Amino acid sequence: MTNKHRSVRMLTEGAILIALAEILSLVPLYKLPWGGSIDFAMLPIVLFCCRWGFGPGMLVSTAHGILQMLFEGGIAIGWESVIGDFLLAYAVLGVAGLFKGKFVAGTLVACGARFLVHYVVGATIWAAYMPETFFGMTMTTPWFYSALYNGAYMLPDTVILLAVYFLLCKTPLAVYFKGSDLQKQ
Repeated sequence: MTNKHRSVRMLTEGAILIALAEILSLVPLYKLPWGGSIDFAMLPIVLFCCRWGFGPGMLVSTAHGILQMLFEGGIAIGWESVIGDFLLAYAVLGVAGLFKGKFVAGTLVACGARFLVHYVVGATIWAAYMPETFFGMTMTTPWFYSALYNGAYMLPDTVILLAVYFLLCKTPLAVYFKGSDLQKQ
């Protein structure tokens, strides 16, 4: 595969996977009241990052974050929240690209990084909105509340990504998930 062909393939794949992520984000399995949802939207983004690497992955994940903010009518309480909850939180999914060809490691690190961003933003910027009780527990610190709130959707999202990966790796799509189709050409 020539460099020009490879670049066109990467751009096309990125556009298709961003579009798929946007569509998947519109059909959440569960949505929390102040933002955050359990869905399949991160799968195409993390897949792209693990296939194409860090640089292209950062570009695609940042574009996904911008589109999430625009199309999903993102919940934000100021410019700090926009930067943290959308631009930064989705951009860090690009770190999955550091694990090119290793979807499980890429998923765990990317989801962990996204959780950390949401966690810090939740405990600092959203602290004023902490309820007195959450999940039947009395909330005494925004750090604990943020861990519970953001963990309530990030942990299931991470498990879903890995479960889908393991299911699809038993199909011919395994070649695609591992990126081995890119090395053959």
